[in-house]
Amino acid sequence: MTPSSWLAALAVATAAGALSAQAPAPPADPNRRLLSIANFRLEGGAVLPAAQVAYATFGALNAAKDNAVLVASYYGADYHGYDFLIGPGKALDPARYYIVATEMFGNGYSSSPSNTPAPMSGPDFPAIAIRDNVEASRRVLEHLGVTHLRAVLGFSMGAEQAFQWAVSHPTFMDAIVPWCGTAKTYPHGIVRLESAIRALTADPAFNGGRYTSPPTAGMAAWSTHWAAWVWSQEWWRRELFKPQSATVEDALAARIARDSVRDPNNLILHARTWQQHDVGDTPGFGGDHEKALASIRARVLYMPCQTDLYFPIGDAEYERQFLQDVSFVPIPSLWGHSAGGGGNPADAQFTNDQIGRFLAR
Repeated sequence: MTPSSWLAALAVATAAGALSAQAPAPPADPNRRLLSIANFRLEGGAVLPAAQVAYATFGALNAAKDNAVLVASYYGADYHGYDFLIGPGKALDPARYYIVATEMFGNGYSSSPSNTPAPMSGPDFPAIAIRDNVEASRRVLEHLGVTHLRAVLGFSMGAEQAFQWAVSHPTFMDAIVPWCGTAKTYPHGIVRLESAIRALTADPAFNGGRYTSPPTAGMAAWSTHWAAWVWSQEWWRRELFKPQSATVEDALAARIARDSVRDPNNLILHARTWQQHDVGDTPGFGGDHEKALASIRARVLYMPCQTDLYFPIGDAEYERQFLQDVSFVPIPSLWGHSAGGGGNPADAQFTNDQIGRFLAR
């Protein structure tokens, strides 16, 4: 990219509405509910005095209470990230299932750096583990009267939650469906995430998370890093960004503009949660993730993407050998990690078909 193109991308990001030092209130959503939990103790020892857990429900719990499914959110996303799966005629049809979609701490709706008052605001917000999000989701289910799940499903960091659910609560669900995500973050993933964090925080305007003006350059660097990884190399070579974007520069500018409205402290919190995850750290497993995986009693539909650079298929192939009852179905896509997010119609259809058939067994 030429210097002029780079400056143009930055201008697009700024014009699109760069984030403010004080994040604006999220728009109202008639489906979103909030569960308040007093004195929620986190795995790291900190306590959220008034934790808020965002969630949405679709359909109704049947008389037998055996049609509930939990859908766990992913990096930077809310429940709308699963709109391609939830709805009439889709894999998660509200006429058939009671769908509970929960949102992780740090997404801007559940308790997050951007919406929590001092002394836990911004960079002072405590570290969150995947197991904290699992426990928060469990509290939501308890609140809703759900005592058993047909399945726990999740893409990316949602897949991490699905695996953790099956390890922490082995008899609570019949099945799990993790896709484009693993049960542990391996060293390469830790390094990749660290490089993104350092790209963002190198901007002097970031100011240790206490920014008074938007860290625009840091966010543009962050977005550029993610753009290089979220799609596969083959996706870029074949220029599959067309026709939505005419050039590489346009594709990158669009990514920067999309990310410019996000809160940096929220993004970093999720990245740290992702970096630190390991099902082997579940109490009773002594750091042994292979033992933790082997303990899973639920049926597993494991769907890595063949070209995922975030969660490489080799990592999933390694993990599958420890699972007792697994259907291993790679997503045949050039869209890399984004194949699991439903943005490409062919991948969305494949995911719907596989999940629909698996849950119907």
